[in-house]
Amino acid sequence: MRVVAGEARGRPIIAPEGNRTRPTSDRVRESIFNMLFSLNATDDSQILDLYAGCGALGIEALSRGAAHCIFVEQDRRAVECIRNNLETLGYDDRATVIQADVLDWVAQNSSSFDVVLADPPYADDSWKSILDQIDSRWLVAEAGEEVEQHPRWDVVREKTYGTTVVTVFARQGSAQ
Repeated sequence: MRVVAGEARGRPIIAPEGNRTRPTSDRVRESIFNMLFSLNATDDSQILDLYAGCGALGIEALSRGAAHCIFVEQDRRAVECIRNNLETLGYDDRATVIQADVLDWVAQNSSSFDVVLADPPYADDSWKSILDQIDSRWLVAEAGEEVEQHPRWDVVREKTYGTTVVTVFARQGSAQ
């Protein structure tokens, strides 16, 4: 796996061994960030990467000009990979890595973000909780099926890649 674009383009990213982590494919990451670029959502932005896995989505955001990214991941081995990837790429000074249960962390954190990247396990059904509690202008949902519409959010882009559905939400009243 590699960083798709930006200042770290082509540099490798490691993921934990085994099947507990499902890294986002290069093709899907490229599509996500093309959508965000078209919305002028990433430059100098504050990013939250939920269910961060190996950190590929947040690292891609940092490579493309995000100011800072908070990575939230529960799995200890994945957290070690995120830290290793950030250090190797020189992004550790623009990142915060938190080992925690995502829903617990979201429930206890009231910070606002420019962009939230959420890629829970496909069998996970936490979308309603995430969409209820997150405060951001944009939220990117990567899921195994279409994420149900939510009253606080407008769908501004949606694309399907095989078994992956990417939905870009804008907080109501904030879409361009």
